[in-house]
Amino acid sequence: MSALAAQLQDLLRPGDSIWWGQATAEPLTLTRTLVQHRHQLAQGGRLRVFVGLGLSDTLQPEHADVLDFSGYAASGPHRALAQAGVLDIIPVHYSQLCLLLDQGVIPADVVFLQVSPPDAEGRYSLGQAREYMPHALARARVVVGEVHPDVPWTAGGPHLQAGDFDLLTDAGTALPDMARAEPGAAEKTIATRIAQLVEDGSCIQLGVGNLPEAVTAALRHHQNLGLHSGAIGDGVADLAELGVLNNARKTIDTGIGIAGILMGGTRLRRWAHQNPQLQMRETGYTHHPEVLAGIDRFVAINSAIEVDLTGQINAEVAGGVYMGAVGGAMDFLRGAARSKGGLPILALTSTAKASSRIVGQLSGPVSTPRADAGLIVTEHGVADLRGQPLSQRVRRMIDIAAPEHRAQLEQQAHHLLRTCGAAFTR
Repeated sequence: MSALAAQLQDLLRPGDSIWWGQATAEPLTLTRTLVQHRHQLAQGGRLRVFVGLGLSDTLQPEHADVLDFSGYAASGPHRALAQAGVLDIIPVHYSQLCLLLDQGVIPADVVFLQVSPPDAEGRYSLGQAREYMPHALARARVVVGEVHPDVPWTAGGPHLQAGDFDLLTDAGTALPDMARAEPGAAEKTIATRIAQLVEDGSCIQLGVGNLPEAVTAALRHHQNLGLHSGAIGDGVADLAELGVLNNARKTIDTGIGIAGILMGGTRLRRWAHQNPQLQMRETGYTHHPEVLAGIDRFVAINSAIEVDLTGQINAEVAGGVYMGAVGGAMDFLRGAARSKGGLPILALTSTAKASSRIVGQLSGPVSTPRADAGLIVTEHGVADLRGQPLSQRVRRMIDIAAPEHRAQLEQQAHHLLRTCGAAFTR
C-alpha cells in the first residue's frame, strides 16, 4: 500500500460517501489512489462515490466490486458505468443538489478537493470549481486536499486554511483538460444564428461541449457582453481578452463575470488565475431563479439530445443508454424567460448519425417540459415556441428539422395533434 493510501485508510470508514470535483476539477492523485487501493480502503465493507461529469478514465465498471456509484450525470467516460448497470442515477435538477446535501438526503462523509497553492495569506482556493462542493464541505467529516501547482487561485470563496484539511497532499499527475474540438459546419451555422439573436450588452450563459465554443467564436464582434454561467470554456477567455466580454452592462455583479466551473485547458486557467473580474460561485447562486431573473438581457444557451414537435426536451437518454443529465438547463431557461429582454435558447444539430433529433415522440424522459421551451435553434433555422399553441409549435419545429425527415414528421404531427384536439395544416 502506498503512503498516501495508508493515510487515507486512517481517515475513511466503511460505508463512507465520497465526493470530489467533477470533470476538470477531479483531484486525480487522490481518486486514482482510491481506485487502486479500494479493497484496503473499504476495510471489509463498501464505499460510495458520487459521480458528476466525467473527463478522466479513473472510474471503471470493474471497480464496482467495492465501490457503489451514484450521481446526477453519465457523460463522457462515466457513460461506461451506466452501460454496465453500476451507476445509480439521481434524476434531479442540478440546482437541487445543494439543498439535498444541506438536508442530508444525499450523504457526503468525505470530500476530496483539487486546490490551488496558498496565496500570501495562506488561503487555498477551490480553483476550478465551486458548484455543489461548498455544501459537500459543510457536511463532510473528512476533508482531503490535493494541491496542484497549475490550479488557478480564483476569487469567490470559500478559501481554506491548512487547518481546514484533515490531509493535504501534493498532486502527482497533470490536470485533466477539456479538449477543444473544432466545431463542424452545422455547429458553426447554429452559432451564427444564435449570435444574430444576441444583443450587445447581453449577459450569456453557456452549456458544455463543442456548440458553446462555436457560439463564443461567433460573438467576437459583439460589445459589452456579460457572463453568468455554470460552466465556461476557453472561448470565454478569448472573448474577455478581445474586450467583448467586460460585464460592464450587467444589472447584477456589474463588472464581474460569474461561473461555477472552468471546463477548459491551460488557456482558461491562466486567464482565471487571480483575475478580479471573475468570481467562482456555488450552484445556489449561479442557478438561483431570482438572481437569473434579475439579470437584464440574460441569454441562456443550452443543448439536448432531442426535442419533440411540441418542445419537450430530452437531455438524458439516447439509444436506450443514459448519457446525459437533467442538469441545469431548465433553471437557466426559466431564468432567461423571466429576464427583461432575456432569451431562453436550446440549440442542437438537426441530425445525429442520420437520425433526426427533432422527433414526433421522445425516446427518453422529459428533462425539460414544453412549458419551459423557448427558442429552438438548428442549422436550418429558429423556432420560437414562446406563447405558441401546439399547432404552431409543430409547424415551426418541422421547419427547422432536416429536410429529409420533414415528411415523416408531418405524418407524425397529424396523429399527435389529433390526440390534442387540433389539426395539422400547412
